[in-house]
Amino acid sequence: QAQLVESGGGSVQAGGSLRLSCAASLSFRCMGWFRQAPGKEREGVASIGRGDVTSYADSVKGRFTVSKDSAKDIVYLEMNSLRPDDTAVYYCAAPRSCPVGIPSLQGDSYHYWGQGTQVTVTS
Repeated sequence: QAQLVESGGGSVQAGGSLRLSCAASLSFRCMGWFRQAPGKEREGVASIGRGDVTSYADSVKGRFTVSKDSAKDIVYLEMNSLRPDDTAVYYCAAPRSCPVGIPSLQGDSYHYWGQGTQVTVTS
């Protein structure tokens, strides 16, 4: 059973930056970042797939960057220009298989999930 462990969450003022990390116990070609704020549905934030093709939610384009260190099986989410509405628990996830093309931002496409890390952005 694969394990995913997120780290790097915390509290930051609006306009600040954080970098989340997700360490995987197995090598995955596709990985995704999701978030869930209180009272809201889970939202796909960013994903990275074969050939390091990436996909982003419109709400984070230009502010968040997803990257992968395949040698270490770690995926990062660099978050800049953070806003209070970015406050959520952030999860990394991996699918059972990684198709060619743009990686999915749909949670149903992912099978393995981390425990989440809290990100709080204060105004």
